[in-house]
Order: sequence, then structure tokens, then C-alpha cells
Amino acid sequence: MMRYDVSPVLAMAAPPAGGGSAWLQLIPFVLVLAIFYFIILLPMKRKQQKVQAFLGALKVGDRVVTTGGIHGQITRLGEQTVQLQIADKVRIEIARAAIGGYQGQEPVVEPSTNTSA
Repeated sequence: MMRYDVSPVLAMAAPPAGGGSAWLQLIPFVLVLAIFYFIILLPMKRKQQKVQAFLGALKVGDRVVTTGGIHGQITRLGEQTVQLQIADKVRIEIARAAIGGYQGQEPVVEPSTNTSA
């Protein structure tokens, strides 16, 4: 007569009832959320606060670079826009959010790398 090994079948059975508390099962989920917050959300929030502080501190006469690479000097500040003088008697109106940083310094706002054709 043939003998069958039933241990793999028993290993696939459901775990015994009362195998762990519900709180213990939530620990991996909470850990994933905590890691997501500290690695992704918190640095993004800090970066956004830094950019907002930079844009709020702009003043007339600052020499800036836009995210598109245009260098100029601020001649007028509006609520949502900034007027830049980019050459003698040449002024352009751009969005305040398009200011990337001060000339000669590291950019505060990273330029968008939109490579769609």
C-alpha cells in the first residue's frame, strides 16, 4: 500500500483561531505609513515652506533667474506676478512662482524637466 505525505496539505491550512490581536496586525501598516511620512511627505513639506519663504521675501532690485532660465532684475512686484527687466527698456511680466532663485546662487525652485514631445 502507498503512503502519502499529508504535511504539505496541513501546512496550507488556515492559522488557528485567536492567532494574534488586531493591534498586532496593524503594526506593519502603521510602520509603512510612518516611513512614507518621514521619507516623502516631510521633506516635500519643508521644501515647499522654503520656496514660499523665498517668494515672500522677494523685493524690487533683486537679481533673479526664472525656472525657464531668464535672468533679470525685479522692477515691480504684484500679488501673483513679477515684472523683470531683462535688458535696457525690456521688461516682462511673469508669474511669481516662475522665479527659481537668485542669480549666482543655487536655485530654490527646481526647474521642471518636462520632456514630452
